[in-house]
Amino acid sequence: MEVAEQLKIIKRGASEIIAEDELAARLSWSKKTGKPLKVKAGFDPTAPDIHLGHTVLLRKLKHFQDLGHIVYFLIGDFTGRIGDPSGVSESRKQLSREEVLKNAKTYKEQIFKILSPKKTRIVFNSRWYERMKFQDVISLSNKYTVARMLERDDFSKRFKDNRPISILEFLYPLIQGYDSVVLGADVELGGTDQKFNLLVGRELQREFGQMPQIVMTMPLLEGTDGVNKMSKSLGNYIGINETPKDIFGKVMSVSDELMYRYYELLTDEDLEPIKKLHPKEAKLKLASLIVHQYFGQKEASLARKGFEDVFKDRNVPKDVISKKVVTDQDSIPLMGLLDHGVEFLYTNNTKNELRRLIQQGAVKVNGQKVLSTDFALASGQEYLIQVAKRSFVKVILIKKS
Repeated sequence: MEVAEQLKIIKRGASEIIAEDELAARLSWSKKTGKPLKVKAGFDPTAPDIHLGHTVLLRKLKHFQDLGHIVYFLIGDFTGRIGDPSGVSESRKQLSREEVLKNAKTYKEQIFKILSPKKTRIVFNSRWYERMKFQDVISLSNKYTVARMLERDDFSKRFKDNRPISILEFLYPLIQGYDSVVLGADVELGGTDQKFNLLVGRELQREFGQMPQIVMTMPLLEGTDGVNKMSKSLGNYIGINETPKDIFGKVMSVSDELMYRYYELLTDEDLEPIKKLHPKEAKLKLASLIVHQYFGQKEASLARKGFEDVFKDRNVPKDVISKKVVTDQDSIPLMGLLDHGVEFLYTNNTKNELRRLIQQGAVKVNGQKVLSTDFALASGQEYLIQVAKRSFVKVILIKKS
């Protein structure tokens, strides 16, 4: 493929490329010599599950693979034990070796839903860091200054607020950057919150006499709430290992505005024809595409049919889950059902989300709209609870005698 066409694919959805002319030159060299570029991305396995927010980066790595290049999927089993404060105001909790390796194993099982195994090299940075001597660490720390470190926003803010910054945290960008030196990376990808660290790698390569890597940042995908970065801790995520039905329903719950951003970052669809579709049809297509990516066409079709059976016909599904809740109280708050193991399909089952849906008028009990987050259910009765247009659960409240 011509370099201009490669760039068009690579640039889709990207936040920044440093520098694009260098990337064009490197792609041209690869085309001329037949040698693939080394494209690196590092992942600290601090959580075991991959959600759609992670796939923004993984899909861009897949684009490089489709263009003939080799991806180095670097699992930071060493750096994951340090704690990277990128994008946060406090240093991140350090993980034990056992926790890191357990999460890393889960990552390896999930990434090949997207990446090509033949064009992926999985590497662990403990392979070289555990062999380093203290003299090597001192030599590496001499490659960068404290003044340059304080240019990083989160470090700068904490320094001005007289909050502690450990020397360990200063070492983190150097360690991440040195990964690029060891691998001889041509390109490194990361989220926008990783820009500083990626640039450190670029500078370290210069210090070690290597051609500096191209730095490419990808946007941080908003979660289903349309506001915050997709995160498991915030309950606004869509996991790629969730059921096709849940993935479909969660995608259908996002706003129309966010839908087009999901199209750009999570699919390869041409956006112009999509924008000509009715938003409802466009969202159905998006949900089908995403389920198809991870489970195949058959599951995508079944998930769409199941959704439409409820949404279009407003029928109560035949397979409504029934949940018995035993309490010693005369009543129980609707919000409190989550504490008793009641779950609602297509939602992230957090009190914040349920509160938001109640305030939007999207929750009904026995067909009546719930108007207050203080709404309570009387014991000794049976309730059909509907959340949004697709999630139904039957709750039987039993009072202890």
